[in-house]
Amino acid sequence: MGKLFVSLYAYIIISIFVLSGALEKLWPEPNGIDALPLAPQVTESLSQLAKTANGITKLKDIYQNEVISSDFVAFLPEQSADLKQGLAVPVFDGPQQVIWYLQVNDKELLKIGPYLFDANSYDSVWPFFIMLLVIGLPVAAWSYWLWRDFNQLEKACHNISAPEDLQISGDDKSALLPIKQTLMAMKARIKHLLDSQRELTSSVSHEFRTPLARLKFAIAMLEQTQSDDKSKPYFDGMQSDIQELESLVSEMLEFAKLEREKPQLNIELYDVVAQTQHFVQKLGFNHSTAIKIEANTAIQLNADPHFIGRAIQNFIGNALKYAEQQVIVTLTQTSNTIFIKVADDGPGIEQSEWENVFKPFTRLDKSRNKKIKGFGLGLAIVQKIINWHEGECYLESGPLKGACFVIALPKKP
Repeated sequence: MGKLFVSLYAYIIISIFVLSGALEKLWPEPNGIDALPLAPQVTESLSQLAKTANGITKLKDIYQNEVISSDFVAFLPEQSADLKQGLAVPVFDGPQQVIWYLQVNDKELLKIGPYLFDANSYDSVWPFFIMLLVIGLPVAAWSYWLWRDFNQLEKACHNISAPEDLQISGDDKSALLPIKQTLMAMKARIKHLLDSQRELTSSVSHEFRTPLARLKFAIAMLEQTQSDDKSKPYFDGMQSDIQELESLVSEMLEFAKLEREKPQLNIELYDVVAQTQHFVQKLGFNHSTAIKIEANTAIQLNADPHFIGRAIQNFIGNALKYAEQQVIVTLTQTSNTIFIKVADDGPGIEQSEWENVFKPFTRLDKSRNKKIKGFGLGLAIVQKIINWHEGECYLESGPLKGACFVIALPKKP
């Protein structure tokens, strides 16, 4: 990349120097009498007026003048010849200052001026047009070439959900070839690390499940041989602990799978209100907590019903765990966004902890009941699902005193 920018910088500098010399030759900067606007006309007018009767006197009355000795100024031979013929001779007394001289007699000259003037500049657009072509077009082509490669790289990186998705096209002459090579090398390293993690997770889960199965079998055997009223609570506790460990292993494997790669989403247009009503009836059946759903009309959502349903079900189930008497599910939409809000009247979550609730294995014991079981992976999975759909999930102040979880999904055609 350094060579690329150095070459562009060198091209611009060299082009400016070369063009400056070429334009000076083709369109030279006016100088001398050519730099004086209307110089021939003014000189001719002065000469004609001087040749009239009492012309010198009239010139003295009209213009700033001074009579000086002929010896004070040295003229070129052609200028001396013009003076003898009674013509006015312009002489420059500075970059933008001119004086005209007229012959009064053999020993005296009439000095008219000095007068300041604005020099003539280029009267053609061709020099600027040529400079634009020589410098502007190559720089524009270079910028487009670089923008095209950056655009391809941005699209490739944006679509990554797993190392296998990183596919970067382009020829070996691309300006971003070093970056592409670095990305491909990074892809290989990440893939190796993920494969190692996958093997480790599978091995650990297998090693966990084997002793857990043995423990379950041993406890079942013990219950048959040494079952009595005193030992039953201990057996029940051990069975509960084993089931909790099995649930933890299952959730870890599920989260690791979702974290590792994005599944193929089956996007379709469906009524998310009807889907939410189904989950409300399912989860609220035979539950003491009242669930209220607020949605005026059907809302069409273009998404994967399975995964969005899983996220909604997680939010409602989570609210039922902590609610005291009521849960409110609200579905609304704007011109470009669909909102699904689940609020409960439980103990709530401190606002300072709102950013942490979606982190894996997060348990906010200060704001939630410690007796309620869970491993802190459900909300992390929900956030992963919503990110796949280019939406966001967060907490806000709700209509009840407890927490209010929000899913915001973009409306797509």
